[in-house]
Amino acid sequence: MKVVIVGGVAGGATAAARIRRLDEQAEIVVFERSGYISYANCGLPYYIGDVITDPSALTLQTPESFFSRFRVNMKVRHEVTAIHPDQKTVSVKNLETGEVFEESYDKLLLSPGAQPTQPRLPGVGLDRVFTLRTVEDTFRIKEHVHTHHPKSAVLAGGGFIGLELAENLRELGIEVTIVQRPRQLMNPFDPDMAAFIHNEMRRHGVKLVLGRTVEGFSENGSGVDVLLKDEAPLHADMVVLAIGVTPDTALAKEAGLELGIKGSIVVNDRMETSIPDIYAVGDAVQVKHFVTGQDALISLAGPANRQGRIAAGNICGGDSRYPGSQGSSVIKVFDMTAAVTGVNETHAKKAGLDVDKVILSPMSHAGYYPGGKLMTMKVVFEKGTYRLLGAQIVGYEGVDKRIDVLATAIHAGLNATELKDLDLAYAPPYSSAKDPVNMAGFMADNIKQGILKQWLLEDLNRLPRDGSVTLLDVRTVGEYSAGHIDGFLHIPVDELRERLDEVERGKPVYVICQSGLRSYIACQILSGYGYEAYNFAGGFRFYDTVTHDRCLAESASACGMDR
Repeated sequence: MKVVIVGGVAGGATAAARIRRLDEQAEIVVFERSGYISYANCGLPYYIGDVITDPSALTLQTPESFFSRFRVNMKVRHEVTAIHPDQKTVSVKNLETGEVFEESYDKLLLSPGAQPTQPRLPGVGLDRVFTLRTVEDTFRIKEHVHTHHPKSAVLAGGGFIGLELAENLRELGIEVTIVQRPRQLMNPFDPDMAAFIHNEMRRHGVKLVLGRTVEGFSENGSGVDVLLKDEAPLHADMVVLAIGVTPDTALAKEAGLELGIKGSIVVNDRMETSIPDIYAVGDAVQVKHFVTGQDALISLAGPANRQGRIAAGNICGGDSRYPGSQGSSVIKVFDMTAAVTGVNETHAKKAGLDVDKVILSPMSHAGYYPGGKLMTMKVVFEKGTYRLLGAQIVGYEGVDKRIDVLATAIHAGLNATELKDLDLAYAPPYSSAKDPVNMAGFMADNIKQGILKQWLLEDLNRLPRDGSVTLLDVRTVGEYSAGHIDGFLHIPVDELRERLDEVERGKPVYVICQSGLRSYIACQILSGYGYEAYNFAGGFRFYDTVTHDRCLAESASACGMDR
């Protein structure tokens, strides 16, 4: 059996190694048009920022090392220019010599990946306008930074690459501005959780120009003007386009393969395309979202690796199935960690799901052990069934641990209330006896039993201010004095039983505290005395962060700039 693989990196290189492990006699040829067959895409911004200093560390395998171990012919700087399914051949061009030749195959695997989205805007090809996707892109940006010493940079796009690059450029002392059309960074997060990311970026000096449309670029002296619709241009010494990626599927289209979202390659759960003996994996393929079952594009290294392994097994006569992508991901944002899995509330509603959520702000480990830090968790589930749909966490320690537990729970089909039963490791430096994941389960279970009634941030402006309800803040005197919401009666929770006469009977009571725990206790006290009480999801810290971000956005919109 002869297998030809188009493209290396995560999917193609993984498949090549797996095919060899399953079939020692197979002939395997990989064509990669860049000079690198297997490299760490996710490490590229950190090389630009000098966190990774050795360029060879980005290269996970070389053609020589791959051949030595797996006897796979890795042909770098070779571009496949056409696929001929009827003849079961591909046309290949040697980019160094110009030679063009045909290569036959029994099985063909496409792993072309995706390319940076480059809108057709004036000035996209300017010398100081870059994209970041490949090792070669990285070297170009790094050489420019070290040769020209830019003092400012504009990044068009606020996704994973944009945020990582912003951090690394700031660490080099470069002034960074992120501009994009959406009004929030990081689309996998809901706006309320993205607010924490916004605040962390601003805290480290990154300027956010959100809700603005880039219309082009023009040279201005030794720099670049970023032209905005109905706004004054932004000037910088360099610009990086990081507005997303587009499946690189021109070959597949010309060969007649069925295409899906944004021209992606349609595959089944065996990673087979619409044409026999042709498989496809990675950022170029359309997958099913594990939670919603809907078609999706999810460009992440983990799914690409698993797809490569599954395709390899099927090429070698097995029957491996890809269950879909869940979108689990994590990102370092300066001192903060932000992570997500499944679908967020916004996307769940768009998918037609009836959703509920719990928001909590637990400590990363036992409060009595020094060094604990707050995290904010948002767990989204389906009303009625309590099926887990997704989770988002932002914090400083232990975020990755909790998101992986929640990702596993979603994959295993647990519901939100079953999180309370998970037997998770505990020691004071690492967690609490009731882990944050367990706490989310306790809250969901309390909602199911009718013990916990919530009110949410979006309810705040709808709460009547005519005296028909009681708004109650149960934090300490010091916390209340440091900041509070107008119109809230203040009674610290430990004084509530003795001061119940200050809470008018017969009115619903909406309670808030710093994190949601003391207000829950207050709600139980009130309920025990016959009040109808509702607990604020997330606590005052959550409220303060989100509303502060909204105020900044509204101020920026009013005056045409961000602060």
